[in-house]
Order: sequence, then structure tokens, then C-alpha cells
Amino acid sequence: MSGFDFNYMFSLFPILFKYLGTTLEMAFIGLFFALGLALVLSIFRVFKIWGFNQFAVVFISFFRGTPLLVQLFLLYYGLPQVFPVLIGIDAFTASIIGLSLHFSAYMAESIRAAIDAVSKNQWEASFAVGMTRMQALRRIVLPQAFRIALPSLMNYFIDMIKSTSLAFTLGVTEIMAKAQMEAASSFRFFEAFLAVALIYWAMVAVFTHVQTYMEKRLAKAY
Repeated sequence: MSGFDFNYMFSLFPILFKYLGTTLEMAFIGLFFALGLALVLSIFRVFKIWGFNQFAVVFISFFRGTPLLVQLFLLYYGLPQVFPVLIGIDAFTASIIGLSLHFSAYMAESIRAAIDAVSKNQWEASFAVGMTRMQALRRIVLPQAFRIALPSLMNYFIDMIKSTSLAFTLGVTEIMAKAQMEAASSFRFFEAFLAVALIYWAMVAVFTHVQTYMEKRLAKAY
């Protein structure tokens, strides 16, 4: 079999689009939990809460220092052997948990750095009007830190979208898995993987545009 088959590649797009929802669902759910966990970890780091700060340091070090694929395998194949209660976890849920844990470590450092970048005068002014540290953080500091952290957080979200392709190694049928199956059945590997690459590229282009728009909107006040 030789030559590039454009017709076959274009015929794959409707098939792959059916599984696009699975990819985006994993990415958005993973983003929700990753941001929540990252915020908690960053607070531990900023306020240096004894015990919790040390836990956050180890957590961030582990999940930034090991490959996502290894973490997914540990979570889906390894942990159920140690904790039998996890045997019933399905591949989709395991993928979301793995993505959330992995990217929360990166996002936590971005949020921590953004909080530290907010002027200390903002904290002092908050304390001067009677706010507690948590009130100052929630009402004054975090909104400003969000603007600073937005570019890196969006970059991690885009990376998370691409990283959902690793979920097929656990058996999740998303666009990468479907492309692999179509390629295996037709032996048109280049066409199949080019089609899925173009879909990922299009998704990243859309969210990059969203990121640019959000940055401009948030920068207007400054």
C-alpha cells in the first residue's frame, strides 16, 4: 500500500469527532479538580502551614518529577493491588484522577508564584481595614494573582488536553484510541495519525485564542 490517501483521511474526521466529547470531558473535569487541588496546595505553601506545607512540597515534587504515563499506570494497575477497594475504578475515572493530580502540581506552583507576585502592600491594606488573612486572600489577593497566573494556567490546560491522549493506554476510547484502531484496521497509519494531529492542533488553536482574549480583558483595568 503506497501513496497518501486524502479521501481516507477526510473520511476519518466524522468518526474521530464522535469521540471528541470524551477527550474534552476528561480535560475539563481534570481542570476543575486540578485547579481546586492546586489552590489548596498553593495556600499551604504561601502560608507555610506546618505539616501541610511539607506534604505539599513532597506532593509537588513527586508529580512534577515522574512521567504522567507512569502515574497513570501506578494509579490504574498498581494501587488496586495494594488497596483492593480501588479494584472497581474504571479507566475513564482513573485517567481523570491521574490528569488532575499531575497538573495540580504544576498549577500549584504557578498560583503560589502569582500570589507572591502581588504587592505586599495589598496584604497590609487588607489587614488595616480588619480583614483576616483568608479574607484578604479571597477578596483582594487571589483576583490579582489570577490575572498573573492565567497564561501559565491556560498553558497547562492546553497541555492537559494533549495529555488526554495517554488515556488510551488504560483502555479509554477517545480520539487518539479511535485513530489507533482505525490505523490498525486499514494500515493507513500516516493518514489516521495526521487526522488526529490536526484535530488536536485545531483544539489548541481555539483555546489559545480564548487565552489571548481573556488576557486582554483582564489587562484592561491595568
